Amino acid sequence: TMMMMMLRVLLVLAGLCALCSLATASRRGHDSLGHRHTSMHRHRPRVGKEGQVLHRSKRGWVWNQFFVIEEYTGPDPVLVGRLHSDVDSGNGNIKYILSGEGAGTIFVIDDKTGNIHATKTLDREEQAQYTLTAQAVDRDTNKPLEPPSEFIVKVQDINDNPPEFLHGPYYARVPEMSNVGTSVMQVTATDADDPTYGNSARLVYSILQGQPYFSVEPQTGIIRTALPNMDREARQEYDVVIQAKDMGGHMGGLSGTTEVKITLTDVNDNPPKFPQSVYSMSVSEDKVEGEEVGRLKAKDPDMGDNGLVNYRLTDGDGLGMFVLSTDSETREAIIKLKKRVDFETKRSYTLKVEGYNVHVDPQYLAWGPYKDEATIKISVEDADEPPVFVAPSYTFEVEENAPAGTQVGRVHAKDTDIDNNPVRYMIPRYTDVEQFFSVNSEDGMITTTRPLDRETQAWHNISVSATEIGGHHQDTKVRVNIKVKDRNDNAPEFATNNEVLMCENVAPGKMIETVSAVDKDEMAHRQHFTFSLAPEVAHNHNFSLKDNRDSTASIYVLRQGFSRLTQDVYFLPVEINDNGVPAMSSTSTLTVRVCSCDSKDTILSCNVEPYVLPAGLSTGALIAILACIVILLVIVVLFVALRRQKKEPLIVFEEEDIRENIITYDDEGGGEEDTEAFDIATLQNPDGANGFHPRKDMKPELQFPLRPGGHPAANSVDVDDFIKTRVAEADSDPTAPPYDSIQIYGYEGRGSLAGSLSSLESVTTESDLDYDYLHSWGPRFKKLADLYGTKDCSVHDGDDDDDC
Repeated sequence: TMMMMMLRVLLVLAGLCALCSLATASRRGHDSLGHRHTSMHRHRPRVGKEGQVLHRSKRGWVWNQFFVIEEYTGPDPVLVGRLHSDVDSGNGNIKYILSGEGAGTIFVIDDKTGNIHATKTLDREEQAQYTLTAQAVDRDTNKPLEPPSEFIVKVQDINDNPPEFLHGPYYARVPEMSNVGTSVMQVTATDADDPTYGNSARLVYSILQGQPYFSVEPQTGIIRTALPNMDREARQEYDVVIQAKDMGGHMGGLSGTTEVKITLTDVNDNPPKFPQSVYSMSVSEDKVEGEEVGRLKAKDPDMGDNGLVNYRLTDGDGLGMFVLSTDSETREAIIKLKKRVDFETKRSYTLKVEGYNVHVDPQYLAWGPYKDEATIKISVEDADEPPVFVAPSYTFEVEENAPAGTQVGRVHAKDTDIDNNPVRYMIPRYTDVEQFFSVNSEDGMITTTRPLDRETQAWHNISVSATEIGGHHQDTKVRVNIKVKDRNDNAPEFATNNEVLMCENVAPGKMIETVSAVDKDEMAHRQHFTFSLAPEVAHNHNFSLKDNRDSTASIYVLRQGFSRLTQDVYFLPVEINDNGVPAMSSTSTLTVRVCSCDSKDTILSCNVEPYVLPAGLSTGALIAILACIVILLVIVVLFVALRRQKKEPLIVFEEEDIRENIITYDDEGGGEEDTEAFDIATLQNPDGANGFHPRKDMKPELQFPLRPGGHPAANSVDVDDFIKTRVAEADSDPTAPPYDSIQIYGYEGRGSLAGSLSSLESVTTESDLDYDYLHSWGPRFKKLADLYGTKDCSVHDGDDDDDC
């Protein structure tokens, strides 16, 4: 027990010694190697309570906690500490073994001395401590001499990490005109060093850029406004740089910075303002309603709804003549015409326009009224306006049948301009196509050009135009309605011209018709028609007329016994009077037709019966007769057509016979003695042709003499001249066949060196020619040389010549 108590005391003392050693190393700059080290020794027995000596029962060694400074970069490995067991007598029989985190790689141990070294640079921010296990074994037998024990190697922190702003750069907004100290935003930096050891992670904030507008709290990093009345319209954006420094801000500490972009948001702190207090505008008097006169705009430097300006007219003598609207895109006030202005009536107007903010911030109401007012002076410009008629339209009356040149009425127009130019009048022709009227170009008096007929056209609607003399040729038209007043110039006539149908068996005294009259003229008040029979029939015995005094008359029958066979139509002349001023009358004829009726006075027929037709001939019989006649006509036409078709080939054959010039001789041949058909002597000798011999196949009615010099000479017959002569005769002979007919002349040519080759002549005549030269003509003339070259000795007188 005493041993255990002594061991505990030794452990406490050893820990204290380690701490003291660590503190001393820190004060001395971590000794010459820059590392802390602790040695472990066997504990001596110490006296405990009640004088008992404490002894360690089984373990003969104890491991303590070691410390290693991070980021050591010396030339030799860092000595972390030394392990020593009580059973180690120093003879090298004990072997120390190290295992755990980093054993053999980061930490190595000398198995004889127990010294532990760090072979690599350690980073506390990567791993703050390592847990290792130490064991002492017999070198020869590897038998554990001490039970395994764990110990911790802690990495001692140094200030090797600067502060960092992980979320920068920052963007913040703060209203303009904010009070001093208004919070903008908070920025926070982080430091990877150990916050529990020293001041390596103790941060202090400061502002490097952005003064004197903003400030930052050193401990919290809250950015606040530092100046009052910061105006967005003067400057809207600020770039602020914030610094965070560790070591509590003392010298030697590390620092980091970040940027903060602060934007001032807008508030309605500016009233609208017109650039001018007075605006001048002008408008021509010829402008119509709704046309734009001018524009103006109030400026407000605020943004969005804060800078939105509306306009209204507040005062002025032009409130009734002009109207104001706002352009939704440009936010301009637009002045437009509400009514047309007149230069001659009023030449200038004044308006007062107010521009005001729609959205007003109550916080800034004391800064002044958020509106402004401007005056608009509008001048009216004179325009060359067309003349104006004193009346919108005119209506005149003229008597019917009035002579040409009658005055109808006068129109008047005047120039409303200051010049007051004279006016010229005219009637556009398209409004008075037939030119019934004319107008005086100077005074506007309208007159007729010929008499008018009310019954043809009761109203004439024309136009008269007025044009300024010397102006811009602008004209104004006015409507003129002219009524033609009626005169009683048309006689009355029957209202209808229908025939009156009367039965043959009508009873005397019966009324057969009531007649009425019409008049093209207008009927005056109390005017009516009167009827009477014409004087030539006033005393007839067939009909009578009664005037009903209501513009109608009744026709009565005076006798009976009417017969259609005797007379089927009666003409009754009736005289009609209109009682006008002057009175007009006419005689119209009433036609009364006699008809056959039944016992109930129903009209059966009013036409004359065709007595000429047989009584028993019906309509069907008439149709049958007509059909037979038509059939006979068709047969005759077909027969004639067939006959014509049969004759056509004969006609064509005869025409072809003539066209092809086929010569036919209607005689029998007489052998050699027959010379009537053709003169064969022509073939024997062309010289025998004495004169012109016409063709025997056609006998011409006219004989044309040969052309002068066309007849060949007696002893100089030439084939070429002969052919030309015959061709010329054929061309000039109207009775000859067509020009393309083939002309054949059966004769031998004359003028050849060989002479005539015809055998016909050689039979009847003897030739004294020498044909020996034929032998020299070559093989083609060999036959001729054999025939004519040698004389026949039999025909001579027996002389024995060599030629034979």
